[in-house]
Amino acid sequence: MVDEEKKVSHAGIPQAVFVEDVDSFMALSANKGNAEKVLRRLDEQHNKYKFMELNLLAKRKRLKNQIPDLERSMDMIRLLKKHKAESGEEEILTEFLLSEQLYSKAKINPKNTVYLWLGANVMLEYTLEDAADLLSKNIESAKQQETTIEEDLDFLRDQFTTTEVNMARVYNWDVKRRQALNNNSS
Repeated sequence: MVDEEKKVSHAGIPQAVFVEDVDSFMALSANKGNAEKVLRRLDEQHNKYKFMELNLLAKRKRLKNQIPDLERSMDMIRLLKKHKAESGEEEILTEFLLSEQLYSKAKINPKNTVYLWLGANVMLEYTLEDAADLLSKNIESAKQQETTIEEDLDFLRDQFTTTEVNMARVYNWDVKRRQALNNNSS
């Protein structure tokens, strides 16, 4: 198990090492043939993997909500650029999102600047070009993070499987050991 914790992969997720030879594994000084101790350690590792999975799923959900918002903002900047280039100062009739499922109609005069909500009660004014650059970088970064999270979740599923198989193998080893002890004492 000490070697398992040294191996680190995606997002700091420790790699579970498959126990091929259970007898040798249980004979290690860290295990001392104590199946309960080993099973507790494996169960603890399994619970850590579940915790990591919950965190990754929460991040993925946040990104899945964030990407469409960024893309809508980018679409609006494209619309403003288009109208600014075509018609100068002509008003645009549009709808904008007030809150979830609630839109409002508005007339806006295309300007050379927009205000972007950055979060944490911060809103900054950007030129249309700078806003488009920032949003495209943010969209690209969010999509890259989403891909990384998917890879980490796949890796984590493999660690679940390996840990569960190891637990079953150690449990079966202990059952056989106890049966052998009972047969020898009879």
